[in-house]
Amino acid sequence: MRKLFFFLSMFIGWPLIITAQIGQHRDDLTIGVNSGYILSSVSFNPKVVQSKHGGLMGGLTIRYTSEKYFSTVCSLQGEINYAQVGWKDNPLDANDQPVINKVTGVKEEYSRTINYIQIPLLAHLAWGKEGHGAQFFVNLGPQLGAYLSESTKMNFNFKDINLSDRANTIVAQDTMAVENKFDYGIVAGAGLEYTIPKIGHFLLEARYYYGLGNLYGDSKRDYFGSSNLSNIVIKVSYLFDIRKTKK
Repeated sequence: MRKLFFFLSMFIGWPLIITAQIGQHRDDLTIGVNSGYILSSVSFNPKVVQSKHGGLMGGLTIRYTSEKYFSTVCSLQGEINYAQVGWKDNPLDANDQPVINKVTGVKEEYSRTINYIQIPLLAHLAWGKEGHGAQFFVNLGPQLGAYLSESTKMNFNFKDINLSDRANTIVAQDTMAVENKFDYGIVAGAGLEYTIPKIGHFLLEARYYYGLGNLYGDSKRDYFGSSNLSNIVIKVSYLFDIRKTKK
């Protein structure tokens, strides 16, 4: 409940902070597209040994710039993205060697892909050349996620799983469908933007997402005490001006 209250406070508070007019007025509106690659994992408790799950993301971006305060250009940025996240098991034996399936004779591999519509609402702060040239920027704010679907990829039959050689025998997550269809958390990112007048804005960003919600129930009667997502995203964006302030 405290995590949800903190999230809602950020969600409501960021637009008020960004639109407070205390600097040089701006009234700029840009829209465009973005795409990227996501490395994700799930923080399970009890712990599950994992490697990073790779997936794609992409969607639409809209940004409204309200002011320039000293050297800081202040904007509010919203996105609607399709994202492939999840986890990838990395089963190891007591010697940190890959676990071999006794039926197939190959390393056991399992991954779960969960598809979401993600909606981040971000404070976008930038420094540098505003109209033509390069800017450094940071993004920070809340993100909502709506579950679409999930799929599993594995190279063995689950009934033949090799538990006897595994140092970590937590495998309940591999047969459990996602229970909570709503995800929420905090996004922080940084990157570079290059602006070419009359052509547009080109952005490269590294972003981190920390989920505050869990994929599965977390009560005392549930198997997992926590099962929240975390993502590392590398993304590129192209934005073009809809409205530009005359300076």
